[in-house]
Amino acid sequence: MKIKYAIAAFAALCSICAGAQKYKTIDKSIAVVGNELITVSNLEGEIQMMRAQGQASDRTTRCTLLENMMQSKLFLMQARLDSLTVNSDMVEANLNDRMAQVRTALGGDEQAEAYFGKSLYELRKDWKEQLQDNSLIQQEQMQIANAIPEVTPYDVKQYLDTADVDKLPVIPVKYKMSQICIYPDRKKAKMECKERLLALRERIMAGEKFTTLARLYSEDPGSSRKGGELGMASRDIFWPAFGDAAMALKPGSISQIVETPDGFHIIQVLEKKGDMFNARHILLKPKYTVEDQEKAFKILDSLKTVIEKGDASFEMLAFYRSEDPATRTNGGQMADPATGSAYFEIDQLKPEDYAAVKDLEVGKISAPIASRDNEGRDGNLVYKIIRLDKIVDAHTATFENDYTELLGVVKQQKQMEAIDAFLDKKISETYIIIDPLFGDCDFSRKGWKEKVRK
Repeated sequence: MKIKYAIAAFAALCSICAGAQKYKTIDKSIAVVGNELITVSNLEGEIQMMRAQGQASDRTTRCTLLENMMQSKLFLMQARLDSLTVNSDMVEANLNDRMAQVRTALGGDEQAEAYFGKSLYELRKDWKEQLQDNSLIQQEQMQIANAIPEVTPYDVKQYLDTADVDKLPVIPVKYKMSQICIYPDRKKAKMECKERLLALRERIMAGEKFTTLARLYSEDPGSSRKGGELGMASRDIFWPAFGDAAMALKPGSISQIVETPDGFHIIQVLEKKGDMFNARHILLKPKYTVEDQEKAFKILDSLKTVIEKGDASFEMLAFYRSEDPATRTNGGQMADPATGSAYFEIDQLKPEDYAAVKDLEVGKISAPIASRDNEGRDGNLVYKIIRLDKIVDAHTATFENDYTELLGVVKQQKQMEAIDAFLDKKISETYIIIDPLFGDCDFSRKGWKEKVRK
């Protein structure tokens, strides 16, 4: 089952605190930034995170991490001077997510407390402080970046005139496309999926083993090989409908069908403890038949023929026959849902869509294909024909053709310059002491060297 968050990522979080515990008895300060302190345990906690993620660490890594931590302290101090306020709702949401994920990764409250050597209350307190600081740091960085003057066409022109030609941004090849879409009968497929799942539930109620049927039929590769078992986990880790249904069950009982964005489930709870539970489930997803595809392809082929004969325009048929509400009212023109742009780079295209247009001539229409739409997490199955409207070849950015992209480049450059200026100024005027242990670090900002204790 694909749950809302990736549990494995939080092994890194566990490693941070494990590292802090390891150095607790020999902890010492390695840097003072204003009234903020950085200790050995703080630094080694970051190193532990890197190792948990499979990254190597050495002397240079520690120098880089220390510099980043000192910079964060400067942002934090300024945020407090600027009277910025913590986004409490976001902090609380992130804290709850973190607690749920850690408790799930370690198997429960008692295991989490034993692992970290702290009560859940203490862990929440520590992590809440960290998340509050992060909230202020991010807000301060945004405030500095957003304080730059508005970027003008003159700024863009000046950037082009002064930048090294070899360093100007290269605009990758882009495609502009239109589509006509037909969906399979999703209502029918969902009904058939539910019927298959009900049949499995009846077999379980009649005495067959849940675990056996889960291994044979469940479409959740992560749990099917374990008889559908998910392990002790917080309800907040799962989709709300799944967590609510599981918490409402008595241990040993079987749920009715539960629908989530992953598909349809039946659930058997094995154990409950507070807001955590261990459950088995069987996941089935709606299936579409060859007949569905053949029917849709036949319609799309006929529409393509009508367009190519000149009996109707692509735009008109997209409006009247396409079943995709996002594009039909715009003559079928596709747009990137993230940016709203009508132009797609190769890595922004769905593999099926790219395969359909990569060898097309501009103005031509593809054969019918099966693809996915932009709804939900993985998209829904959809059949379509695509017209390739335009190709913009890869090229060095120019003022005339790529002003929007260049505007973003210049704005980002000016924001980074503002951040750099802020840090250089703060380093020079802030009371900072760095332990001689880090005196030979090759810091990226020269001002740090002057702060090493002699």
